[in-house]
Amino acid sequence: MSGSARPSHPKGHPGSSPRSHHAPARKISTGSADMLRAVVMAAKKNKAKEKEKGASRQDEDAVKEEEAMAWKLLSLTQINILLEQDIAGVQSYMEMFLNMKEPLTSLKQAVLLDYYVSGFWWAKALEFTPVQLGGLLTLLNMLMNNIETQHMTLEDNIQELRNAMAGIGRRNSEKSGGFEFFTVDQAKAIINYLKISIFQHYTLYEFLFYTPREEIVLGDENVVELVKPADSPFPAPLEEGLANNIYSKFIAQIPGEEDATKEMEGGVPLEEEAEAETIVDPLTGYTIEDVQMVLGQLTGEMLSGIQTEINERLQTQQEAYSARIDKLKKA
Repeated sequence: MSGSARPSHPKGHPGSSPRSHHAPARKISTGSADMLRAVVMAAKKNKAKEKEKGASRQDEDAVKEEEAMAWKLLSLTQINILLEQDIAGVQSYMEMFLNMKEPLTSLKQAVLLDYYVSGFWWAKALEFTPVQLGGLLTLLNMLMNNIETQHMTLEDNIQELRNAMAGIGRRNSEKSGGFEFFTVDQAKAIINYLKISIFQHYTLYEFLFYTPREEIVLGDENVVELVKPADSPFPAPLEEGLANNIYSKFIAQIPGEEDATKEMEGGVPLEEEAEAETIVDPLTGYTIEDVQMVLGQLTGEMLSGIQTEINERLQTQQEAYSARIDKLKKA
């Protein structure tokens, strides 16, 4: 019957047999599945690598953010230079890095230089890393600026230190002051150091910044009298040794002081005549007795005046004592 007969297909036709029609489809789906699995696995690996890179970048950024507070005052290169120096070298380089030009004459610069050098040397002795050394200097600078510019009281500055130290020893803390590169023990040591360095002398630092000081220039003026050139054969005597009028009259006579413009006598110039004449000693006509006589007269005049004055004072005192004695007798 036609209704029950099945249609015949030629051999090899896709519809001739169900097995021959579906077998190639199974092979294609299996290969594509393997390729898809390989693609998915590669994509997962790439995502994992990207996540690792992103995490490493985040870690690097976090480290940079944590170390940012360490380089507010000095750079890493400057810290490494200071680490190679002795105490004198640290002071010299610190003057240059902080632009202190007059530490020997400016009290303010001298105090600040000692403040920073002492803090650096203390931290170096505790073997702080360069990052920690830079952080300590930043912390010291922050506290000192609070005194100088912000005019903070001691209590307010201690609160600022507490806020800066927040987050040390804790990871991913909400309250962070940016100094997480310190350990808890180092933070305790820093606080103890700040107690004896800045907080104990807080009033002195306030006086340093708030009190104006006069610049006193110390000097000494000395008047030096130079010896006059010797115009006469003998230098001028002391006033108490010989009176000026006697010296001028008898001693200070310089030979050859005649005016050179006088008329020439006998056609010979006066200068040549003076050279021809022998120089005469002005004291030639005086003997030792004459000098003794003159000195005796001067001494007698001086002593007579002194004697008269003494006698007058004694007489006055004698009269005063006599009057007192008469009053006592009458009483």
